Amino acid sequence: MALWGNNDNVTSRGTVTVDYAAKTVLGNSGGSGTQFGDSGSAQVGDVIRFTKSGTYFGDAVIDSITDNRNLSIASTAGLSGAAISSSGFTITQLPKYTITDSSFAVRPAGDGSDEYVFAVGDATIDTGTQYETSAGWVGVQTYVGNDGELRVKKEVLVAMSGISTGNEPIYPTNPPTSPE
Repeated sequence: MALWGNNDNVTSRGTVTVDYAAKTVLGNSGGSGTQFGDSGSAQVGDVIRFTKSGTYFGDAVIDSITDNRNLSIASTAGLSGAAISSSGFTITQLPKYTITDSSFAVRPAGDGSDEYVFAVGDATIDTGTQYETSAGWVGVQTYVGNDGELRVKKEVLVAMSGISTGNEPIYPTNPPTSPE
């Protein structure tokens, strides 16, 4: 299992419910269902990110896939602890260590700042602005300075070309905001 991949745009259909005790994720039935394990969809080692109605519940690494509706996660440490039921999700291949590293947590840091890890596929994006960065997996922290201005800190975690982007949040045109 690789520590990261080059895809932040993996097929993510359906909704899911998480059983914290069993560390399992069940795709909800009805409508268009999940496709765990199918080509182009969630695979063992990918990261599953849970969101519902603008609320972020956290990330977990996929440990095993039973079938296209059932998977197990390696740990619940990157999850909020709140009930996750009929939740949307995205699949990404971001660096796995960022899930439990508080300096890259998507949830607010508690001091008015937010940290995110983004896939950046085009190094020429927003050239000359505070969002300019190199291609690859990039850790970004946004905060409001003492002068009331938006500040952006960036750290390239994995420099790479050929990265496929597309999941939410999108870097950098939509600056991150704290989940409500």
